Amino acid sequence: MTDAHKSDLLLVVVTLLAAVSWIFSKEAILLMPPLMFMAARFLIAGIFLALFAHKAILALNGDQIRRAVGVGLVFGIAMSFWIMGLVNIESMGEGAFLTSLGVVIVPIIARLVFREPQPASTWLAIPIAVAGLALLSLKNGFRPEAGQLFFVVAATIFALYFTLNTRAANQRTVINRRGETVEKHRVPALPLTALALLTVGVVTLIESALMETWQPTLSEPAPLLIWWVLASAIIGTAGRFLVQTFAQSMSAHSHGVVILVLEPVWVALFAAGWFGETMEPLQLAGCGLIFAALIVNRWTALSRALKDWMRQRRSGEKSA
Repeated sequence: MTDAHKSDLLLVVVTLLAAVSWIFSKEAILLMPPLMFMAARFLIAGIFLALFAHKAILALNGDQIRRAVGVGLVFGIAMSFWIMGLVNIESMGEGAFLTSLGVVIVPIIARLVFREPQPASTWLAIPIAVAGLALLSLKNGFRPEAGQLFFVVAATIFALYFTLNTRAANQRTVINRRGETVEKHRVPALPLTALALLTVGVVTLIESALMETWQPTLSEPAPLLIWWVLASAIIGTAGRFLVQTFAQSMSAHSHGVVILVLEPVWVALFAAGWFGETMEPLQLAGCGLIFAALIVNRWTALSRALKDWMRQRRSGEKSA
């Protein structure tokens, strides 16, 4: 098996880990305050990764640490809205598709904030995604539920996080306020992820201390609760990011962005099997449009992946 094939399989595992994490999170917030859960989840995951990345973290300079923490701050705000969406949404599958809107919003953020050029497929995907979002809200007469609004806000902030994370992970040249050219050194993936996750944990811990009551939860620890927190932290967070980082190091990024689109599909299937959730036809149509928007948005990468697959198949037939 080639490295590209191994990468593809690992990225499918990433989407499964991400989807399973939704289940862990939903079970945990039934037993404890949601922001407290997020703090525990990300602090445990961040510490776990930091054990492997401590030497790399100590080798970072001040600018790299500031950028990693900045990524974590944005990520923390996004996750705060995400968990509140999970608390308030009726259909977890619907929430997953709404969160996936962030993939469509990423190029908009990159264009408006950082003036990065975008392909035509991006602008074709946006109205399709908006139509899907409208169908998800039609059941309330265009009065979106609180959970839907939380997820849409989270998706928008996730888009900013994805953009900042990509820029932090890559070396680039910038011009400072004095007009001087400065090299921004990349932050290696493992220390970047560890610091970002730790920052998310600190942000949500502060939010939880200010907004939630801890005593009832802390006075009655439940083995089941501990399991859901640890599973979400180690499997759904640290494990997911480690596998994703390793997989993307083995193959071109274009394959990854196509495969990662599977996440909301897995979430909808798992939610149906685990919680017995169902969707009305209008909701299914809305999710279908959002999924179509993701495919259109990634059409360049998808077509490239298909061409590579066809090329490899032809070469395999010739060698046989």
